[in-house]
Amino acid sequence: MGSQSSSGMSGGRSSSSDNPAEQSEAAESNPPSRTADRRSSDEDFDLAEVLAYLLRRGQVRLVHGSGATGLQLVQSYSDSDEDSDGAWEGRLGDRYNPPVDAQPDTLEVDKSEIRTQILLATASSAQKVQRSFTHMLTEREQGRCRASSFSHGECSRIRSHYLPNYVSHKDTYEQKAFCGVYSEDGNMFLSACQDQNIRLYDTTKGRFNLVRTVKARDVGWSVLDVCFTPDAHHVLYSSWSDYIHMCSLDGDSEHHTALDLNPDERRFCVFSLAASTDGKEVLGGANDGCLYVYDLEQNKRTLKIDAHEDDVNAVAFADSSSQLLFSGSDDAVCKVWDRRMLQEDRPQPVGQLAGHRDGITFIHSKGDARYLISNSKDQSIKLWDIRKFSPKEGLAASRLAVTHQNWDYRWQQVPPKALKRHKLTGDTSVMTYRGHGVLHTLIRCRFSPEFSTGQRFIYSGCSTGKIVIYDVLTGSVVSKLSNHDACVRDVSWHPYEDNIISSSWDGAVQMWEHRQTHPLEEERKMDRE
Repeated sequence: MGSQSSSGMSGGRSSSSDNPAEQSEAAESNPPSRTADRRSSDEDFDLAEVLAYLLRRGQVRLVHGSGATGLQLVQSYSDSDEDSDGAWEGRLGDRYNPPVDAQPDTLEVDKSEIRTQILLATASSAQKVQRSFTHMLTEREQGRCRASSFSHGECSRIRSHYLPNYVSHKDTYEQKAFCGVYSEDGNMFLSACQDQNIRLYDTTKGRFNLVRTVKARDVGWSVLDVCFTPDAHHVLYSSWSDYIHMCSLDGDSEHHTALDLNPDERRFCVFSLAASTDGKEVLGGANDGCLYVYDLEQNKRTLKIDAHEDDVNAVAFADSSSQLLFSGSDDAVCKVWDRRMLQEDRPQPVGQLAGHRDGITFIHSKGDARYLISNSKDQSIKLWDIRKFSPKEGLAASRLAVTHQNWDYRWQQVPPKALKRHKLTGDTSVMTYRGHGVLHTLIRCRFSPEFSTGQRFIYSGCSTGKIVIYDVLTGSVVSKLSNHDACVRDVSWHPYEDNIISSSWDGAVQMWEHRQTHPLEEERKMDRE
């Protein structure tokens, strides 16, 4: 999942022949010769590469010790960036100020179909000068609106001026809050904490009332992902375990079911979960680089795909059909899979999306089987169109960029060279968004809801304790919400109402709503926009 896994250096997961000790023994056993010298030199270079990789991944560390060098190499027993309390706690004070693009490159998005979709969904035009809010009200009062009222798109456009800006409700835990997500109807909110408790809140009519607490089972270190089934009668959660767990929310009793994925890895974890729209299947991405599909009706794993060269940190269904799957990995590549063409023994994606310089922490589908966004440790979000896959040179450029990363995002500051802004060769992304920090954990980003905003925005958690909201079409930061003392790992926007709930490592879960402090000034601002 983040910086530590069982992956190999430059493709494929490691085998016994990649063991540095074995390579060293083999080198010493060869008789001296020019060929042996060259082989030894090559092996020394390989060992240096392996050591650099293991240090970057966090699988080993250099510590002060005795000996000629004064340094000692020790093994880290944490196999993931989500499995170590030795990692930095995510508290503020690192003074990291995520860079913002002053002039985002909108060349591709300006000619994309998503631009047309969003403009239609928000009753906007392609012209820079838009009708003012006052003008819209005047037209409605004069009966010049269709059906004498605002259209749904016009309502979405107006609501986009009233983004959440203050904390209306808050709950605080004694340990880190990892995940938080609304149900599809927005009536419930699900929160997962490092204290192994899964909390259910009643969020009807603006409420935020804790109604139930479920003690998660078989938890290694923390619950790392949760999701509702579509009918909201069950909750699914994962941790460091061979199982995905499902718990019934009906009635007062708790009924837990363990869904065995039968992995091959000794230490195994599903980092990302998604339930199919029909509620029959569960999709998971794991630290062994594989995708798993579990059929709830057959009560068994029905698909295992060796998908990536590194941890799969994010998975998603492309749309309601459940046929197209998205996956994102620490190999910095997003892959698109068509289940109708998949063979478990010879898995081939229908396409790959390359352009990130470092591992992917989260992906979110727009829900139309065309567009998705990916969050990355290279401190950017990218918007993708799956009709524009990356060429071979793009995949090669991304792979090379990843191998050159020699810092650990869990506890180190972002090095300047990791903040390069020019596009990689073969980068087919539609848009890139910068202004939030991705450090310490797998921070999440999402499209804003279609009903209330026309999906005009992308919003993300941030390692600086903020919620960052971007305009999809301009790439600009339209809002930054600050009230946390540690990184915000997850964010969830109500599907129908104008509020966002943030989940932070400071142990706080906060509901953000809009508060109109200066009505006249806000109206003037809207008219100017």
